[in-house]
Amino acid sequence: MEQLKDESKVKGAKARAEKLSPDQRKEIAIKAASARWQSGIPKANYEGTLNIANTQIPCAVYDNGEQVLRVIVQREVVGLLTGNKKGNLDRYLQAQNLQPYVPEKFKNKTLDQATIVLEINRRKAFCYEGEDIVDLCKMYLNARKAGNVLLPSQAQLADRAEIIITSLAKTGIVGLIDEATGYQHIRARDALQAYLDRVLRKELAAWVRKFPNEFFEQIYRLNGWTWTGTHFRPAVVGKYIKDVVYERLGPGILAELEKLNPKNEKGHRPAHHHRWLTEDVGHPMLAQHLYAVIGLMRVSNNWREFKALLSKAYQKSGDQLSLLP
Repeated sequence: MEQLKDESKVKGAKARAEKLSPDQRKEIAIKAASARWQSGIPKANYEGTLNIANTQIPCAVYDNGEQVLRVIVQREVVGLLTGNKKGNLDRYLQAQNLQPYVPEKFKNKTLDQATIVLEINRRKAFCYEGEDIVDLCKMYLNARKAGNVLLPSQAQLADRAEIIITSLAKTGIVGLIDEATGYQHIRARDALQAYLDRVLRKELAAWVRKFPNEFFEQIYRLNGWTWTGTHFRPAVVGKYIKDVVYERLGPGILAELEKLNPKNEKGHRPAHHHRWLTEDVGHPMLAQHLYAVIGLMRVSNNWREFKALLSKAYQKSGDQLSLLP
């Protein structure tokens, strides 16, 4: 009797499954897989699509605050290199004639050891880092360059590797993945903040002279004013310092200084901006910039001529930090 009940359940399940559309069956499978993988497997934060050698390649970024991984699913790497997404790279990497050229990361390692496991699109995915593509392509290109190494079937893979390598460079794959996934906005924001944390201090430092007297003497000379050595300077000098120094010192620095050191109700700031610069990074940056500016002042005949030279040498910085991938 119990056996008949079990058979009845199986038949009922099959009947219900047959009534489901392909999309519904796929959705159920995805949910089941997600439930299996969810425990203990990190989930990608950003997903997107790369265009490499006219091929659309899904990619992802995982960022846990301490580590950033930019990845491509393993089968996509296999498909990009070989034209066939079935199987993995093991059989390609284990070829005896290629062993001298196999990237160190993949030598004498199993698939699990060489790949990164993430949850992407609600599925468990074995992934390679984006830069691995370049190293794998170089494996074939270096073997081809050595001469009489590649088998005829491998020579085709080397031709494919050359196409891929001309589509991207190792320094560019990070940027491409970040752009495709939208992570570049997060990266730029975090990088700018880290940069500002190095340049600017959290608390006000004691006053120490940072602007050489010659800097002010040259301002007076270039404007045709008489230098008296006084500390009571025309109000426009403050605007000159903002324009010549802080707007050109580095991205985001002036905006952050104005937050740290805001004007009071009388329009005055409680301290000089340079007192908010860090000793190890901010002050050396300021000193280097000031001496370069003074050099331009020395070879200029008037303020207009100086500003023209300054604009060529040091453009004003916005709030975007130029990043290498």
